Amino acid sequence: MSQYIVSARKYRPESFETLIGQDNIARTLKNSIARGQLAHAYLFCGPRGVGKTTTARIFAKMINCTNPGPDMEPCGECESCLSFAEGRSYCIHELDAASNNSVDDIKTLMEKVQVPPPVGKYSVYIIDEVHMLSQSAFNAFLKTLEEPPAHAIFILATTEKHKILPTILSRCQTYDFNRISVSDAVRNLKMIADKEGVKIDDRSLHIIAMKADGAMRDALTIFDQTVAFCGNDIHYEDVIRNLNVLDYEYTFSMVNDFLKGDYADALLSFDKILAKGFNALHFVAALSTHLRDLTVAKTGGLDALLELPESLKADYKEQAARCPLKFLYDALGITTQCEAGYKAAVNPRLHIEYALMKLSFLLQQPAAAEISPRAPLGRNDKPAAPKPVEAPAPVISSEAEKSPAPKPAVEAPAPVISSEASPVISSEAEKSPAPRRRKSASLSLTDMMKEPDETSPRASLGRSDNDTSVISSEASPVISSEAEKSSAAPDADAIKAGWAGMVDALTAKYPKMVRLKNTLTAKEVVVSDEEDVKVVSFEVVNEAQKSWLEERLLREMETILRSSLSYPRINISINVTPEEKTEKVLYMPEEKAKDLIEKNSEVRELVKELSLDVK
Repeated sequence: MSQYIVSARKYRPESFETLIGQDNIARTLKNSIARGQLAHAYLFCGPRGVGKTTTARIFAKMINCTNPGPDMEPCGECESCLSFAEGRSYCIHELDAASNNSVDDIKTLMEKVQVPPPVGKYSVYIIDEVHMLSQSAFNAFLKTLEEPPAHAIFILATTEKHKILPTILSRCQTYDFNRISVSDAVRNLKMIADKEGVKIDDRSLHIIAMKADGAMRDALTIFDQTVAFCGNDIHYEDVIRNLNVLDYEYTFSMVNDFLKGDYADALLSFDKILAKGFNALHFVAALSTHLRDLTVAKTGGLDALLELPESLKADYKEQAARCPLKFLYDALGITTQCEAGYKAAVNPRLHIEYALMKLSFLLQQPAAAEISPRAPLGRNDKPAAPKPVEAPAPVISSEAEKSPAPKPAVEAPAPVISSEASPVISSEAEKSPAPRRRKSASLSLTDMMKEPDETSPRASLGRSDNDTSVISSEASPVISSEAEKSSAAPDADAIKAGWAGMVDALTAKYPKMVRLKNTLTAKEVVVSDEEDVKVVSFEVVNEAQKSWLEERLLREMETILRSSLSYPRINISINVTPEEKTEKVLYMPEEKAKDLIEKNSEVRELVKELSLDVK
């Protein structure tokens, strides 16, 4: 039985040309060799399995090669290259810092550095996992790393650059290695499969490359494992079963269920996934990745971001064409939120099932019959829509002007309505389909305290648009002008009394705002005239109170105050009380002495003449 060598060792790159995914680093190193600009220390950092140690070995072999090629590649035939290939080279030394991380190990290394190489120009010291060195070992290594002998070159390799001391980083040329892309990994795996006589399709190679997560060594290890499981004829179904990877068909089918609004099929598919032993969190991550790929496939010009085999790209584009972009955006928000809260969920399965139901209802809301608390209906039954009730139009005659309806004590006076405006009001009331709640045209305290419509102008005086007794300045300009002419401007005392009534009304409406009354009555309001408009000014203690009142209550306050005084030209101005400058109180003897010296010139001269030290 012949000795078996794993693919990660058998097909390890032996030249810069065969490096995978690190073209920029290979070009920089070859240029530095060609120009004779070799540094005394290099730092190779990056994820696992991307070629850090391999690049260090190729670089060490190249700088000692006696017959390099024109493209700065080792010849492989000279004594230096042959001794390196056979493992007997005395010019290249590898040290594992994970097991040789003490000061004594560094001292031993410093003694070896002084010995010149027997063959070649340079002694290259490759230190793997250099971040494992202790603090004392790093400090002992500093001087040698900064000023080594002319024949010594250090190459440090690490996966955790942040753990290395800044003093070490400043003495090295740093090269950051990239993760191996899926396309490069698939290309290399396909080449190795052809050399080994293994028949494998592109989808299987893509699954192996995705599982490796950017590490070529991991991809080769998974490839060997797959060949051991499936033999030389590898099928996609065997690969996903061996690697325990979720098939694309599950995510495609589940998105189709979301588009149809069929949450039942989505829940059943999720149950099948759990029954096959897949991790629930990995399923949610796979669903998020699928939605991301659909978003990329739907947007033109982003094909480079879609790392998928050609056979799958067509399926993604077909399903993406049926998905609205808003649906994909909202769906990604739901899945990412589900991932974030999975570990904190008391019932993880219910947590994911609830997310699947929300995804199913993104395009089709659940029927009202299914969520109604009333008696259950049939599956296809729909609740009957209520018939609109038409209210009779209000009749405003001259009789109503002569004898107005009596007003309750808490209600504001009714607006003045002339007989000339009655046909306009009648026509407006006939157009309005909403039922009337009161036959009286007076404005009650309940109507005053209702939240005004954000989209309506302030002239609506805080009433509902459905109320047929509302008379806006835009709908009835004649009535507004008549009301303004007949209403006299209130004086300051009347406005202050109206302010007190407005505060009481707001306090009754918002009992949970315990500090509202104190805020509105802390200081006396000031009434001023500005171009036929009464401006009521009051002060609050800070900008936060001012902003809150302006956003939440200012419109309602103006509405109640205008209605209670029957005068529409009243505005409220909120000001912030200026900060009072308080004189600094002196407590310490040193502060009192300095203050005395500053205020009294005689004391100052005395201190200067006697050279006193005031502490």
